[in-house]
Amino acid sequence: MNQPQTETTSGFSIHPATRMGHISLSVANLDNQLAFYQQVMGFKLHWREGNRAGLGAPSGDLTKGGADLLHLTEEPNLKKYRGVTGLYHVAYLFPNRRELAIAMARLFALKYPNSPTDHIMTKTTYLDDLEGNGIELYCESPEDGTWTFSDGKFESRRKDGSWSDGREPLDVDALFSHLKEDDKLDASIPPETKIGHVHLHVRDVDEAVNFYHNVIGFDIMGVSKPFQMGFVSAGGYHHHLGLNTWQGRGAPPPPPDAAGLRYFTVELPNQQALDDVIARVDKAGIASNITEAGLLLHDPSQNSVVLTVAK
Repeated sequence: MNQPQTETTSGFSIHPATRMGHISLSVANLDNQLAFYQQVMGFKLHWREGNRAGLGAPSGDLTKGGADLLHLTEEPNLKKYRGVTGLYHVAYLFPNRRELAIAMARLFALKYPNSPTDHIMTKTTYLDDLEGNGIELYCESPEDGTWTFSDGKFESRRKDGSWSDGREPLDVDALFSHLKEDDKLDASIPPETKIGHVHLHVRDVDEAVNFYHNVIGFDIMGVSKPFQMGFVSAGGYHHHLGLNTWQGRGAPPPPPDAAGLRYFTVELPNQQALDDVIARVDKAGIASNITEAGLLLHDPSQNSVVLTVAK
């Protein structure tokens, strides 16, 4: 992707090795969601304690799981609300086209609704879990072209230089050509799977970009007024966070009985990098609390963010 075209005003960039950690969701039915994430998504159950559970990929050591990608907490009488801020989708990044093909072939075999899409620079499909939480499954494909923000407009260029809107139907047959005869569709997702990015509904894009750039220190990769969205990232990645007002400009935060996002995690590579961000949070006068997961704070749209050191 092209270098950010929006001028940096904070004078500070978050450590380039920063990445997204696990995401935590409030769910109405833990058993149903666990079945979905294991059987449909191929996640491995790492632990379950009462009304809480953690899932993710297996590790290279078959005797234990890898890092958690997802935490689920069941609470009574939760509802799904529209027209509020919160999670648009969480995007799980697969290491290559073959592993994405296995994940997508499982969806097709189960006849689970999903929307394969070619963003040129990534190959992806979109779906919702059983409670309407948005999910993206993707792999990088920079050899096919690039994403750019030009004059505030989002567009893609194929490797031959031709223009694309970046939202083409995915050639599923071409993707499935990477499958091998002995691939098992009921296998767990690969150990290399990670959260590539998180996309949020916010009440105001400029306000959200200002917070994640000028306070947290992510670099601005582009802001598109026509699309009502902005992208920020660490280390030049195309985006670790997407921010949009597709639930309405000025959308309120969800009420206490809402199913959906509890928090998402930003993992810094070491304690000094975390301390640098915490100092900026404190200087900005933003309230925060130390929790078991890390330092919890809220963006201007009341989306919960946890800052922590990668394990």
